[in-house]
Amino acid sequence: MTQAPGDSSRWFVVQQGGVVSVINSATQTASNFIDITSRREWADSEEGLLGMAFHPNFPADPRAFLSYTANVSGQLVSRISAFKTADGGQTLDPSTEQVILTLNQPESNHNGGNLVFGPDGFLYAGFGDGGGGGDVHGTIGNGQNLNTMLGKMLRIDVGSSTATTYSIPSSNPYANNAKCTATGGSAPCPEIYAYGFRNPWRFSFDKATGDLWVADVGQDLYEEIDRVVLGGNYGWRVREGAHCYNATTCSSAGMIDPVTEYMHPRGIATTGGFVYRGTQTTSLYGRFIFADFNGLMLAWIPEQATAPLAPTQLMDSGSHTISSLGQGNDGELYVVDYNSGLYHIVFTAGMGGTVASNLVDTGCVNTVNPTQAASGLIPYDINAAFWSDGASKERWMALPNGQNITVESSGDWTFPNGSVLMKNFRVGGQLIETRLLMRHDDGIWAGYSYEWDNAQSSATRVQGGKTKTLANGQAWVYPSESQCIECHTAVAGGSLGPMTSQLNRSYLYASTGRTANELDTLSAIHVLSPNVSSATAAVLTNPTDTTASLNARARAYLQSNCSQCHQPSGPTPSSMDLRATTTFGATNTCNVAPISGDLGLSNAKLIAPGNAASSVLIARISRRDAHGMPPLGSTVVDAAGVALLTSWVNSLSGC
Repeated sequence: MTQAPGDSSRWFVVQQGGVVSVINSATQTASNFIDITSRREWADSEEGLLGMAFHPNFPADPRAFLSYTANVSGQLVSRISAFKTADGGQTLDPSTEQVILTLNQPESNHNGGNLVFGPDGFLYAGFGDGGGGGDVHGTIGNGQNLNTMLGKMLRIDVGSSTATTYSIPSSNPYANNAKCTATGGSAPCPEIYAYGFRNPWRFSFDKATGDLWVADVGQDLYEEIDRVVLGGNYGWRVREGAHCYNATTCSSAGMIDPVTEYMHPRGIATTGGFVYRGTQTTSLYGRFIFADFNGLMLAWIPEQATAPLAPTQLMDSGSHTISSLGQGNDGELYVVDYNSGLYHIVFTAGMGGTVASNLVDTGCVNTVNPTQAASGLIPYDINAAFWSDGASKERWMALPNGQNITVESSGDWTFPNGSVLMKNFRVGGQLIETRLLMRHDDGIWAGYSYEWDNAQSSATRVQGGKTKTLANGQAWVYPSESQCIECHTAVAGGSLGPMTSQLNRSYLYASTGRTANELDTLSAIHVLSPNVSSATAAVLTNPTDTTASLNARARAYLQSNCSQCHQPSGPTPSSMDLRATTTFGATNTCNVAPISGDLGLSNAKLIAPGNAASSVLIARISRRDAHGMPPLGSTVVDAAGVALLTSWVNSLSGC
């Protein structure tokens, strides 16, 4: 179910039997857009007409592309064809078919079939592993065989409306190789964008960030959602989800874990979804919302995950059989029921409140001078700051009247519903961004970013994230709502900086001109429950304090920058525990082989004592690509942090 670019007056519904219906949005009357019933092969439940994508310049470029199965001289094939409209976009003419790509199918299932144009203007197509069960075709299976287009996400350039074939985007991983034929090739197929898929049924691009989200249907136990990057290997048939599938080839080196997964019989076949970018007010804005064929509606909300990679169930729609989701030009989401019709997703009360578009309207800043916090917000600072691409930061907290922060025995702090944490970011003295982290009334943390104008007079909310080049030439990332929560994890309590060991420090309170310990101050004004004495509380070392031990500085750096994800029950499949309170031997890093690739390092370990050059931890924080850490929100390597950790690792003599 889709709309043509720039045209919200009509909906187009792809039907497996071979018809694309066009529905008038106002009258809800339907007619045929194209009928290729006589050409498609539909002898099995997974064959037929499976996908459609309009050219991004439609109808100026009069082509729409269909993906369907056909019988060619007794051979089942998947076919991508271009069809043109001859009446200004009202219908497609079947006689104009131009076959763009053909792929032989050894079985009748796992045909994939979705087509989507990416933000780069190229056509993306998903095809399954050839079908049957267990990816049994070939010695290593088609998912891992780069000489076939089966089990892959493809990316091709379909050119202009006069094109009769396709070309290969120059940045494809194997772009210099000869095109593969319907049966494959003698070298890796240049059409491949990413590989290791069982049946990528539906996929979509985030309207705001361009991220590619792929729903890959599982085999025996796990349904998975992948965020796919160029050249990525997503594991099948070696792995199903994040788990070993083929016991004889269980090495997962270089394979990328799913973003989220769920087990049978909770689900039976994931049907994919979209990152919500619609017009409704909901805390699910910016979240990936998806479905299962058995009627489940799910979302990836990492801070609600009851186990690593576990999605949140939004509803069980009962008898609905959801074969696909649709997204309108306005970002609203729709459900395609295989048996009974089309539905609009409406978010219910309790999923969030209104968030102001202008920072001054939030109530968090001074209305006369919005660069200053409003009266009642409590300023604070922390011992070990998170790296923010060299920006200086100012921090405040706001609590509902009469409510306190609960100090846990672990030293973590739990904020009451209705709390807000505010942070200003300055680069070269210029105010660039203000972020609000709110704990809504339903207990869910959500992050919001505001971009300051050059005059420093106002800040406007950025929805969906963006990257901006600053005056100094630096690329600054304004995170999306979902990216905020990927770092502000549930296991870390949502709020990251405020905790006992971080605020056990002296602070100059500008409003009074007095310097005092923050823990003692917050206890004195009855903010903490129970009160905490600085004399007996733990202190986290400032990583820049050269008078402190190298070990304390390095462990504090890892606590602040890494432990929100890398600790027990964290959102990654890694078993690392990088909290400063964990003994080094128990961090599960020392002389431990990496599970997500060695990055080309010789004798690679997560941490190789005395050898930073073989330590994947050092290599990851030293880069800003798909393998870098942090994995999002940063474009500048923390050179001082890299130097600190390098010195620390080189100083280690053992575990």
